[in-house]
Amino acid sequence: MIILNLAIFLITAVCIFLYSRRSPMHLVLRYFTTLSNIFCAVSSLLVVIFRLAGNVPQAVLLLKYAGTVSVTVTFLTCMFFLGPFVCGYKVLLTGCELFMHMICPLLALFTFFAWDKPAAPFSSVLIGMLPMVLYAFLYLNRVVLCPEEKRWPDFYAFNRGGKWPLSFFFMVLGVFLISTVLWAL
Repeated sequence: MIILNLAIFLITAVCIFLYSRRSPMHLVLRYFTTLSNIFCAVSSLLVVIFRLAGNVPQAVLLLKYAGTVSVTVTFLTCMFFLGPFVCGYKVLLTGCELFMHMICPLLALFTFFAWDKPAAPFSSVLIGMLPMVLYAFLYLNRVVLCPEEKRWPDFYAFNRGGKWPLSFFFMVLGVFLISTVLWAL
């Protein structure tokens, strides 16, 4: 359990370092994949630290839950939307992308279900949703609402044809379902 959580942290740290060698950090940190993996890695490291100290507080397990929901969103979005419809699996599952899109999310799911699941009420589903919902508002602002010259490219293709309201609705609904399923299992 400690080794796998530590692996999530170390793999993510190496991937972020490698990303930063290819692109400036402000560009690396635009992506939910990057942010969700960093969040999950930090929460995994906290689990390791507290487990070594003898007791993992529920608050830390809730952070791990939110991090696991976040990387699960990344994983499922890549597998069922970005891979088949936007950029192809080869782009998403080569090099660091393999670790950030698949291996770390699967490790997070495994450690979450095996050892790191908090005893939390149903309302914690909202905590699981929070990182993606906050990012959704950031993405909406930077891709659709801000002045043209300051916009990010629509790298997730959620605004194709101006369909951001539909994409926004389905992403929030999807993260609610993912968060609920992880809470319920």
